[in-house]
Amino acid sequence: MKEPWLWATAALIVFMNLLSFALMGLDKGRAKKDKWRISEKTLFLVTACFGGLGGTLGMFLFHHKTKHWYFRLFFPLFLLLQAAAIAYYFLKIRGIS
Repeated sequence: MKEPWLWATAALIVFMNLLSFALMGLDKGRAKKDKWRISEKTLFLVTACFGGLGGTLGMFLFHHKTKHWYFRLFFPLFLLLQAAAIAYYFLKIRGIS
């Protein structure tokens, strides 16, 4: 395998998306039980660090933070930017662009 770092990067992206999704579900559950919450900064940070898909799916599947305009705007925007960056990178290393 010529690019072992590629697998590490892919694993990190998968991990960040699973973490973002799990944090949205965990925070929703804590909100329902009126328990200690996960900060919005943490939710944004994990989602911004290549957790866009997990954060966006978690927001809509758990119906969590959907009343906040900044979540509805920025989570899908993070997803689009991250997908575009990944697509650009793969096209670039394959010599297509």
